[in-house]
Amino acid sequence: MREPLRAPGFAVYRRPLERHPNMINPAQTSQHHPVVVAHSRHRAANTQLRVADAITAFAGSMPFVYIHAFVFAVWMLFVESDPWPKLTLIVSLEAIFLSTFVMIGQNRQAAFQQAKADHDFVEQELELKTNTELTRAIHTLTKELHRRLITEADQP
Repeated sequence: MREPLRAPGFAVYRRPLERHPNMINPAQTSQHHPVVVAHSRHRAANTQLRVADAITAFAGSMPFVYIHAFVFAVWMLFVESDPWPKLTLIVSLEAIFLSTFVMIGQNRQAAFQQAKADHDFVEQELELKTNTELTRAIHTLTKELHRRLITEADQP
């Protein structure tokens, strides 16, 4: 039902708010950014990237630290009488490989951030264009409204 709002010289009708098809539904707030979804699909599609993600996830966890501390302690105490030369070699090789996985993770994060920034830029430009068009339409309607009100006021 429409009910007029009284204002001097004209009436404005109140309409119920209509949901624009592109508006976010509050029930869907758990949806991810489109770039996040595309990035996840790309990562899941490539076996090498899945392996790198799994290694990086494990290497960046506390169980990784506990396992290494335990294995190195057992190896130094019970396996080798002089563990330092081999221990140095093993730890150095492991550091090389783990730093490679860290760099893979950093490259992945940088690519993700760039894709998200590009998407956000395009969306912001579209929003700016839409707002500019709306401002022009409001300006045109305001000029027409003023013209009509002045014309009505001038007529006896």
